[in-house]
Amino acid sequence: MRLIPAIDIINGKCVRLSKGDYSTQKIYNENPLEVAKMFEAHGIQFLHLVDLDGAKASHIVNYKVLESIALNTNLSIDFGGGLKSDGDLRIAFESGANQITGGSIAVKDPLTFKKWLQDYGADKIILGADAMNEKVAIGGWLEESDKALIPFIHSYVKKGVAYVICTDISKDGMLQGPSFELYQKILNTVDGVKLIASGGISAFDELPRLAEMGCEGAIIGKAIYEHKISMKQIEDYIVSGS
Repeated sequence: MRLIPAIDIINGKCVRLSKGDYSTQKIYNENPLEVAKMFEAHGIQFLHLVDLDGAKASHIVNYKVLESIALNTNLSIDFGGGLKSDGDLRIAFESGANQITGGSIAVKDPLTFKKWLQDYGADKIILGADAMNEKVAIGGWLEESDKALIPFIHSYVKKGVAYVICTDISKDGMLQGPSFELYQKILNTVDGVKLIASGGISAFDELPRLAEMGCEGAIIGKAIYEHKISMKQIEDYIVSGS
């Protein structure tokens, strides 16, 4: 299972929120590149970079941060937050993203999202399926849609989506453990999905459990920044392959 640290950006700074609430933001570092380099120094190969300003504004904002990290590290970067147009997508890839995550657009403008999938391929376009009470949430988690989560994921996997990042918003940033039951339900229901667990990871021993369930990756945020999981533990996990 891939371990994927997260860097969330507001005003060019590395922050974390609780349950997606912008009023709870806590700044962990004013230099996201410094954080990214620290991850790379510990053997990390992947990065989940979220443009929270972009998610709120509904267009890409912090692409310069993406560009800086892409130019100065060898991390494989998945970038998301506010990507709504072909222009946003072009800027993200030109700025160094290896993959992009589309969440709200997959709900509100499925034709554009499906076109991206066809044009760029399933290895480049990740479905962001974030949920509150098993309903898909959109607009930087500020809005709940009427779409049931698992049928939503299933319909897109049938259309060619391979990678799905799923965050249970009620767990995100709370350091109370991930949604094991929800992920098991998705994996039992949707054949062939490469599921990336996100939200709530609070202790190292949760990672092998997610791997055993069949998750393809796990995104870790606040647990790293609050020193609940050490970089040494992550490094050892990567080196041992488990």
